[in-house]
Amino acid sequence: MLPEQPTFRQPTAADMPWWWRLEDSSGTEVPVEEFAGQRFLSQADAESWVGEIWAQLAEAGVDGVTLFEHERQVYGPMSLHA
Repeated sequence: MLPEQPTFRQPTAADMPWWWRLEDSSGTEVPVEEFAGQRFLSQADAESWVGEIWAQLAEAGVDGVTLFEHERQVYGPMSLHA
């Protein structure tokens, strides 16, 4: 008999507190459905993600990003343009 396996549950916002607010040049949040709701376990994971897709974000109309841990602003806005 196999030991009982715990049921998988999706991580909650509390489990993955790091996230980016995607912004236009005026600082208004840009709703980019493809990238909406991305949350990360660590600051390093969040920074790696934005480092990999910043060009796609810029193509989607995002001018800058601001990093949050839960509701605390960590830094930003950070421009996606040179």
